[in-house]
Amino acid sequence: MQQSKAWRVKLSLFMTYFVFAIMLNSVGTVILQVIGNYDVSKTAASVLEGFKDLPIAIVSFLVASFLPRYGFRKAMMTGLGIVSLACVAMPLLPSFLMTKILFLCVGVSFALVKVSVYSTVGLITENSRQHASFLSTIEGVFMVGVLTGYWVFSFFIDSADPKSQSWLNVYWPMAVVCVINALLLLSTPLDESEARKSEPTKLAQDFLDMLKLMTRPLVYIFVISAFLYVLIEQGIGTWLPTFNNEILKLPAAMSVQATSIFAACLAAGRLSAGAVMSRFHWYPVLNICLIFMGALVLLTLPLTHGIEENPDMNWTSAPLAAFIFPLIGLFMAPIYPAINSVILTALPKHQHSAMTGLIVIFSALGGTTGSIITGYVFGAFDGQTAFYLSLIPITVILIMLFFFKRATDKLVPDDQPVSFAAAAH
Repeated sequence: MQQSKAWRVKLSLFMTYFVFAIMLNSVGTVILQVIGNYDVSKTAASVLEGFKDLPIAIVSFLVASFLPRYGFRKAMMTGLGIVSLACVAMPLLPSFLMTKILFLCVGVSFALVKVSVYSTVGLITENSRQHASFLSTIEGVFMVGVLTGYWVFSFFIDSADPKSQSWLNVYWPMAVVCVINALLLLSTPLDESEARKSEPTKLAQDFLDMLKLMTRPLVYIFVISAFLYVLIEQGIGTWLPTFNNEILKLPAAMSVQATSIFAACLAAGRLSAGAVMSRFHWYPVLNICLIFMGALVLLTLPLTHGIEENPDMNWTSAPLAAFIFPLIGLFMAPIYPAINSVILTALPKHQHSAMTGLIVIFSALGGTTGSIITGYVFGAFDGQTAFYLSLIPITVILIMLFFFKRATDKLVPDDQPVSFAAAAH
């Protein structure tokens, strides 16, 4: 692909991922708002994660093998169109039901978008390290979107009035951004021929081929790792605004803003991981990251006990834990894009869409599971206990990475070009 065209495609992918980062990760902020606006319990509010993640899993399962035929660019434009309509409906039909419908639409759309984005990365990169570097960068842009979203939403929140619905006005500019991004995609050329099989097959056969991927030991080892990683990230990310508000006693708007530290660390970690992964092998890097994650949990959560409410709370008087615990995102950041890149570069390009479908399915299930478990433990016990539980999946991922490396080492050398021949052996 010519350099000028490649950069135009990359810009389109960055912008698409940026928009969905804001929408997807607004769920924690929205949970905090609907608890006050619509008088729903924490357990009831936690289902918003399910309305977002279960459609991602279901739609990915149904359409991932079909998307190369439909077209990745058209799929991304379709997703943006659905979300823009849902954003317009939010302030016009304010209710907990409409909030569920919004996240349902976001989930359906993101399934189309993520499979398309990940598959397109394989079309515009030439080898495994380049793939890992660009995927880390694009996930870094995603986290910049998450960070931006926390501040955008907090701007519309009225901390003085928990019943105020002023936060719903954020969806007007979001609808406009979705439309602009769809127009950018419409004007961006993309050659998708490599993503299609050389010999045409029936849709049913494409679907069965995706299911057959699950029988490979390499794939199910990866699936366990990805599921547990997203369980941790979503469990923390979704409930951190509520943790900041109820455990650290921060005001509502400030609780959302403080959560942006977590997003900023994820963004910085993934953007820097783009450079790191182009120079170092992924396995030692990820082991170091997991060890530091566990250490931060053990060292920081004891600082969150015994904090008293302060009506004059500001950034200078906020508890130290509000600044330290979110740093876990810095070490968490490289894990997800790295393992995704490793599994994709181990497969031929025409299987990238199907494999990405599996990635999206189990990531969505992990996100829902993490949010629901964290919400249940948060409500039944306390926020500290809920976050201490992250040590269990951290340990399991550490173990699974050993087997993942052993399986992938048999397939693709670290600097080997990503090609049909390379991936087939």
